[in-house]
Amino acid sequence: MLIGGLAKATGTKINTIRFYEEIGIMPEAARTAAGQRTYEDRDIERLSFIRRARKLGFSIGEARSLLELKNEPDGECQKAADIAYRHLHSVDERLAELTALREELLQITEPCRGGSVSDCVIIEKLSRHR
Repeated sequence: MLIGGLAKATGTKINTIRFYEEIGIMPEAARTAAGQRTYEDRDIERLSFIRRARKLGFSIGEARSLLELKNEPDGECQKAADIAYRHLHSVDERLAELTALREELLQITEPCRGGSVSDCVIIEKLSRHR
C-alpha cells in the first residue's frame, strides 16, 4: 500500500509518517520504481503501536524503547512496566500542577463581578508582585 493508505489505515497524517521515518522510529519505506513509498501490514501494526503509545502520552523515545522491547518476546516485561510507571508518575505530577493551577485561577476569577477594567479583580491580582 502507498503512504496515503497507511495514513488512512492508522489515522496518521502523511507528514507524521515521513517524520517517523526520518527519525527512525518507523523503518524507511520500500519504494516503487516511480519512487513512491510502499508499506506492508507490519508497518500498519508498528505505526498503530506508536500511535497508541503517543495517545497515552508516551514520548517518542519511550515509544521507541517499548517497540524495542516488543521485538524481544523473551525479554523482561518489567522493563516495559518501568517505562510505564515512570510515565504514570510524570502524569501524576502534571495533574497535581494542573490542580494547583486550577485552584489559583479559581481564586482570581471567583470574585470577578464584571464592570470596568479599572475595578477588575483579575487584572489587579495579576498586577501584584509576589
